Amino acid sequence: MWDLLTHHLHHNLSILSTRPPPPPQSKGRNDTHYFMSLRSKLNHGFKTNVMGTLNMLGLAKRIGARFLLTSTSEVYGDPLEHPQKETYWGNVNPIGVRSCYDEGKRTAETLTMDYHCGANVEVRIARIFNTYGPRMCIDDGRVVSNFVAQAIRKQPLTVYGDGKQTRSFQYVADLVDGLMALMESEHVGPFNLGNPGEFTMLELAEVVKDTIDPSATIEFKENTADDPHMRKPDITKAKELLHWEPKISLREGLPLMVSDFQKHFLEE
Repeated sequence: MWDLLTHHLHHNLSILSTRPPPPPQSKGRNDTHYFMSLRSKLNHGFKTNVMGTLNMLGLAKRIGARFLLTSTSEVYGDPLEHPQKETYWGNVNPIGVRSCYDEGKRTAETLTMDYHCGANVEVRIARIFNTYGPRMCIDDGRVVSNFVAQAIRKQPLTVYGDGKQTRSFQYVADLVDGLMALMESEHVGPFNLGNPGEFTMLELAEVVKDTIDPSATIEFKENTADDPHMRKPDITKAKELLHWEPKISLREGLPLMVSDFQKHFLEE
């Protein structure tokens, strides 16, 4: 989903491998792990989210690290509760086209709590809602990056179904602040981390048009399978316990992402 800044990479290793990582070069404690798995395609996402989580939890247990799992709003499936609170168990299709991702994340949460309750591993769980911002991969298939790339390329903006599906979009800097607040807190979670501002896909398309090219057109296509009708986080828990809430609106954050995308297109 995001371009990796190489100076963030300490050791090149596979989370699907049980081979121990190299020892830390510094003498300080290696006491926090942010596990930010994202893959959602076929069984790759299941392997990453289940086996990767299991291996990283084992590592956290061995070295006494605090472990933060980045889960997802997808654990709520096509919700029957709106907005979604952390106490809602979800409405997930276990045999849908994206079920490997949804169920993989749900299993990752279960494993994380098992290690917390059964092995005393310090854990934190964040349920992340739709996030956008600079350094997103241009053709990663997510709706914000799709719309922005299409508008810059002078292509029609592709809306699936009637465009009345709703999502909530948070700027990446707000998410980073939320993750750090959670990791540094004494609360396990899960916590919803998202911007409760809710947009239909048609409204999002109009915001993108206003930002990039008001003359851009919209093209409707058949809706994708298992596409949730609505998604909006209740962030009351994060406000009260983490003292966190997003600060950047979609209309404020989108131009920053657009500027970054335009630089990429100029370099091509």
